[in-house]
Amino acid sequence: MVVTDLTIRKMAAADHEVVGALGFAAWAASNAFEDSYLDPYVIARVRHEFAIFPEETKGEIFVAERGETIVGWGARENEPNYMSDLWVHPDHQGKGVGRALLLHLCEVMASEGLAIARLDTHAGNEGAIRLYERCGFSIVWRGREFSESMGVELEKVHLEKRLVDR
Repeated sequence: MVVTDLTIRKMAAADHEVVGALGFAAWAASNAFEDSYLDPYVIARVRHEFAIFPEETKGEIFVAERGETIVGWGARENEPNYMSDLWVHPDHQGKGVGRALLLHLCEVMASEGLAIARLDTHAGNEGAIRLYERCGFSIVWRGREFSESMGVELEKVHLEKRLVDR
């Protein structure tokens, strides 16, 4: 799917509130997760983490816009080849936004000479896993991990994609 009405750019400081709210809306709309997501403490914690992430991240955040509306975002943090986040507003899911952001982040990494792109997601997030696999990622690990942002242990998968041949 080619998305021609989408612009991807680096996040600006003025985008922080919208990016945090969009991330939480995408997280909250998913039905792919575990019962721990229903805990009011976890929900409040995740809302807070999304609100502070855009300002506190040491990495890069890219936003996808349709017109002047931010419809999704993706982030790299901790390591240059690690995508920590990919979120698309529920109203815009299934319309190529996630794919465009994912491929953009891969292009940025490849242009920096990085050989492998890495990301992880919740094991029950089948829609995201299908997207990642369609974009060339493969699952390299599956197991339980503690989520710092949520404060709970979750079933996760790690995925990788080769960006450049050596």
